[in-house]
Amino acid sequence: MSATPKPLRVSLVQGATRWHDAAANRAYYGELVRSLRGQSDLLVLPETFLSGFTNETLINAETMEGEGVRWLRMLAGEVGATITGSLVIRAGDRCVNRLVWMRPDGTHAHYDKRHLFRMAREHERYVGGSQYLIVELGGWRICPQVCYDLRFPVWSRNRYDRATGRSDYDLLLFVANWPSARRHAWRTLLRARAIENLSYCIGVNRVGVDGNQLHYSGDSAAIDFLGQPLIELGAQEQIVSVTLDPDALQTYRTRFPAWMDADDFSVVP
Repeated sequence: MSATPKPLRVSLVQGATRWHDAAANRAYYGELVRSLRGQSDLLVLPETFLSGFTNETLINAETMEGEGVRWLRMLAGEVGATITGSLVIRAGDRCVNRLVWMRPDGTHAHYDKRHLFRMAREHERYVGGSQYLIVELGGWRICPQVCYDLRFPVWSRNRYDRATGRSDYDLLLFVANWPSARRHAWRTLLRARAIENLSYCIGVNRVGVDGNQLHYSGDSAAIDFLGQPLIELGAQEQIVSVTLDPDALQTYRTRFPAWMDADDFSVVP
């Protein structure tokens, strides 16, 4: 965390993604996002918010020069906030599940989902990423990841750099299409990731029923560094905003420096 971070206003946009209809999703999510103009620093959409979580990748894929990314850039500039969520992006003959971090000035970063959900054969149609991403916003360091990544704590481990005197990140963020059949795991793991990493943790899921007849119960949440929920959403379309307090986080990290006893390790790509 920088020396003078600001409280961070984050909006969780929990929507009912339209199945295989990018134009309808741009209209739908565009309306939800525009309702937050001037109210937030960061707006978080679900995983694959322009298509739903699909294995019909090539017919639903975008490119980084395509309509979806152009629309996201325009929308971020219009509302004056950073917007993030994942899209199906073509990478040669295969695709990646790519989280795009779009800033209001039109610049962006991206993260490709590392852990592919084999139980839905995602690994057969997508290429997994290998690069960790840390982005900065208003003095906050943020680590955005995608859905199934939540189950793998080594990949999201928050480490403390004694040379710089700061942690890898202050906010761990997950965008997801996490079915209601496994909602207990979703809710539990969000809390675990916050506690073990001495970090805020936010997860944004979708609601409704997709084209595979999978039901999604939402359960989007913002969790503090103690594992306590700041906000918890229900099973319907909801937009809820929360302000994260940097002073409370830093005070807790100073009072309870569990990072000093953490194990050193390296992650093999």
